[in-house]
Amino acid sequence: MKKTFILALLLTIVSISYGQNTRFHIYSGYAFDDDIDSYYDASNYYKGTIRGNFMWGGGIEFMPHKYTGFEVSYLRMDTEAPMTYYKNGVKNKTFDIGINNIMIGGNRYFPTASKKVEPYVGAMLGMTIFSIKNSDAGGSKTATKFGYGVKMGTNIYVTESVGIKLQAQLMSVAQAVGGGAYFGTGGAGVGLASYSSMLQVGLGGGLVFKLSPAKK
Repeated sequence: MKKTFILALLLTIVSISYGQNTRFHIYSGYAFDDDIDSYYDASNYYKGTIRGNFMWGGGIEFMPHKYTGFEVSYLRMDTEAPMTYYKNGVKNKTFDIGINNIMIGGNRYFPTASKKVEPYVGAMLGMTIFSIKNSDAGGSKTATKFGYGVKMGTNIYVTESVGIKLQAQLMSVAQAVGGGAYFGTGGAGVGLASYSSMLQVGLGGGLVFKLSPAKK
């Protein structure tokens, strides 16, 4: 995570030094529930829900063209996952989960009749870091998976450099959560080798700040 922010800082310095426009984004919103499950056989399975919760974060965007941007972003959500699984009998347990998304992506902006309204679409990919805790056993597990997503929204500028952001997004993590690494009573694992992908829809917004480029 530290390396990502160092890289973002270096890119910011380079971007400003060449006179390119740079933007800073603040994100906030709500990610909805997502059901997950994995069934190997009658004595090896789990199913449950990653509950929706508040998601927040920020991003730095570099604008080589007035309608095109490249962004490095970080999104965080803390939530719970009530699970039913089999390990020496059927068990039920709610786990605490922290989800960290570190993404690199591109945004495409569209011109409108008003300079204050700026619709956009975007795509992103990167890594998602899961931290899952079992309070009963006092154990926790972390794992890093490949994540990606798409988004669309509108920036509404109240001044030349500050705008309100309205956004909808879809985040997915391939093979995100699995019994072998996560859910159960012995630390956090049940011994399953299969995984379930995570797919979350989010609605929210935030703020966007246009940073003035350095003069050549």
